[in-house]
Amino acid sequence: MRYAPRMSYDEKLAKRIQKQVGRAKGVTSKAMFGGIAWLLGGNMFAGIVKDELMVRVGPERHAELLREPCARPMDFTGRPMKGYLFVEPGGVKSEKDLGRWLQRATEFVATLPAKKKKAARR
Repeated sequence: MRYAPRMSYDEKLAKRIQKQVGRAKGVTSKAMFGGIAWLLGGNMFAGIVKDELMVRVGPERHAELLREPCARPMDFTGRPMKGYLFVEPGGVKSEKDLGRWLQRATEFVATLPAKKKKAARR
């Protein structure tokens, strides 16, 4: 008997994010790094790793936003990545808090050039 793989991320948080960004032009979601990520113009702006929100805020605001409650450096690979933060569940309890983090991330990613679509593999 085969079992469906169990998702390793907070599905309730994923639904909350999708509700806030799902209808925005150019936003897509994609399974990544054992979790799920949201992209704008092909550039990742947010994701979920286990039960934490990951946001891409850019190097210019990294230090400033790192001082926010429940924020910490994103160290998914073992090395912190400047411009990316993890936000612990306490930092996104309300829809307003979640929306604020998503707004910061989309504002930064909107400054990046859209990624070109790769040709389909044959």
